[in-house]
Parts: sequence; structure tokens; C-alpha cells
Amino acid sequence: MPILTLGINHDSAPVEVRERVAFAPEVMPGALGDARAALGCRELAILSTCNRTEIYGSVEAEPLLQWLSEYHQVPLEQLKSCAYVYSEEEAVRHMMRVACGLDSLVLGEPQILGQIKSAYAVARESGSVGSELHRVFQRVFTVAKKVRTETAIGENPVSVAYAAVSLASRIFTDLKKQTALLIGAGETVELVARHLLDQGVKQVIVANRTLSRAELLAESFGAEAILLADIPEHLARADIVISSTASQLPILGKGAVESALRKRRHRPMFMVDIAVPRDIESEVGELDDVYLYTVDDLRGVIDEGKRSREKAAEAAREIITAAAAEFTQDSRSLGAVDSIRSYRQRAQKVSSAELERVLLQLDKGEDPRRLMEQLARSLTNKLIHAPTVSLKKATAEGDLERLRIAREIVGLDDLTDIESEKKQQ
Repeated sequence: MPILTLGINHDSAPVEVRERVAFAPEVMPGALGDARAALGCRELAILSTCNRTEIYGSVEAEPLLQWLSEYHQVPLEQLKSCAYVYSEEEAVRHMMRVACGLDSLVLGEPQILGQIKSAYAVARESGSVGSELHRVFQRVFTVAKKVRTETAIGENPVSVAYAAVSLASRIFTDLKKQTALLIGAGETVELVARHLLDQGVKQVIVANRTLSRAELLAESFGAEAILLADIPEHLARADIVISSTASQLPILGKGAVESALRKRRHRPMFMVDIAVPRDIESEVGELDDVYLYTVDDLRGVIDEGKRSREKAAEAAREIITAAAAEFTQDSRSLGAVDSIRSYRQRAQKVSSAELERVLLQLDKGEDPRRLMEQLARSLTNKLIHAPTVSLKKATAEGDLERLRIAREIVGLDDLTDIESEKKQQ
């Protein structure tokens, strides 16, 4: 059965539905086993992120939707209204688009490829990846790597958090050696922390008005948590300062930064103030050795990044379209190889049986010439029996296309007037 993709994502369903059909990592192996048992299928993999749940496998859409509905206790009709289904080449093409970040909320975001690799690994460990699904995933990973290598799909920032970290990488040649102070503990700061860690930053300090919230975020990234009031004591350690709070008053003033610079012996500090109202006094930007950017400064970087990624996305789509078509052709070729192998094995079985019969007769002293003629006739009749039956049936039913294909397969000349041949039958 061809590979099928069934999914629900940020474009097709609201978060209220997406969260109900999400699979927690700890239940994934059990869910795969449950689905395979219920659907009677051998190959299945599940991708579940905050923005999508997708199931890949050799299975039919209707039973799969029914299982998903029952497993998550979500009305079937609700799922049908927001689910999308792709099969064969279209399914492979969609998987490639997802892996390359072309189907993401943020165009070209790189995290999704790691999540797909994780979904594949879990499915493989659970014994639900067979030869077909393995081939699909390997080709998807290859194409994703090619897109990342040959296009600029992931090089330009398209979010405030990513733009802030991208600017930091322009100031410092090696972010791995820098210490970052993140002020706030909301979603934007969390994204900044993720991007910093992706860039190899080892030392991160999270400052927040509530220590428990700072500790919760810091724990997930192996960072250090402090209170906003403690910032002056730690500011000199920070090479990078990125702030995003809901404070109505500035949190960092010129005096505190001047003091920190003296302790740092005027080693440069990179600061990004994402907050509105601003967290960092504008006068801080007047200080030597301070590179201060606001959210408005980032806007131009983000817009430029979007334009660059859209252009890169066009090139990525061309790569994906060609790769999906090539994969489909390769799959069909494999199917032909299996058919040829089976046909050859059957012919060899017939030949072996006839040869054994003739050899037994030779041992009895029968005429070799007569036996050879008999062998030739018998082999010819048995080998052409099935094609002959097919040709006769196609002719009797008036199936001209089938007759043309059958003649082509058995190596006859192209038909010039099939209708006249029918009348002679």
C-alpha cells in the first residue's frame, strides 16, 4: 500500500483542536502499537509538535481518522473538518516541505527537521518502520539537507527572537565564549534562549521579577536564575543582554551599565531591547562599547529576512518537486523489479520441471531429437499461456488499450489497426 500522510496543523485547525490530538513523548510508543493493532498495518510514524500532528504510514485515511478520533476522544466530524490527507507522491512531497520548514508557522525554521528525525527514531525503536517508510524518511532527510545546503532558507532571521541572536552573532565572532543575560521569562525570552543554545552559548542568566518563574525557565535550559533586583550584581558578567518584560518603567539605566563596563574593562556589550515600553534607557546607547538595538531596529532585519527566505523557498520548492517525482519513479522501478523477479522465477520453475522430465526420458534411452522438439514445444506453450489468455480476453472485451499494452509487453509490433484484427477473430 502506498505511503499516506494525514495531519492537522496551525493552518487547518485552531489550537483548541491541535492540543487535543497531540501525543506526549512518553505515550508515543504505546500509541504506535495501539494504532498498528487497530488498523492492521505494519508501518506507521507519528510527528507531534505544538503546531502539528501528522501520521505517516501504509494505511487508509478513513480508518486512521477513526482511530485518531477514538484514541483522543475527539468527534470524528470535527477531525474531518480540519484534517488534510495526501497519498503517494503528494504525501512524500508534503513530508519534504515540512522537513524543510516550508510548511512551518515561521518559514524555514530549522527545529522541525530535528522533530521529524525524532519521530522516525521513536517509530523505528517501536518496530513500526518497515522498508517503505524507511526509504521515505531517508529521502526526506537527504532533501532537507540539500535544501539547507543549496538555498538560504534558514540563514535570515524572520522572528524578533531569532533576529536578536543573529545580530549578536555579527558582533561576536564566537558566541560559544559569551555569557548572555536574558531579562524576562516570557515566550519571546524562551525563544531567544533556544536560539542562543543552538548557537552554542554555554552561560545563560535569566532574570525575572518572580524568581520561581525565572528558575522554571532556567532549569529547562541549564541556566542560572536571578531576580530583577540582582541584575546590577551580575551585569558585568554579561556580554549579551536581551530584555523583554511587561514593565512600564525602564529596568536598566545608564548608570548601572556604566558601572558594569568599568568592571568589564570596557569589553563591548551587545544589548537588544525587545520590550514596548522599553526596558533599557535610550541613553545607554550613547555609551562607548555598547551596541544597543530596539525592536524597531530589528524590524528591518526581519523584513529583509522574510524577503530572502521567500526567494530561497522558491528554490527549495523546485528541489522538493523534483525529488518527490524522482522518489516516486524509483518506487515504481522497485515495483517493476519485484514483478520481473517473480516472472523470472516462475519461468525458471517451468523450465526446470520440463528439463527434469526430459532428462528422465533420455536416461530411458528415448530419441534425443524427438525429446528436444517436445521440450521446445512444451516450454513455448507453457511460457506463452498467460500472455495468450490476456491477449484473447482483451480482444474479446474490446479493451484496445489493454491489448496495445499487452502486445508491447510481449514484444509484438505496434498495432496499426486493432479494430480490423478484432473482426478477424
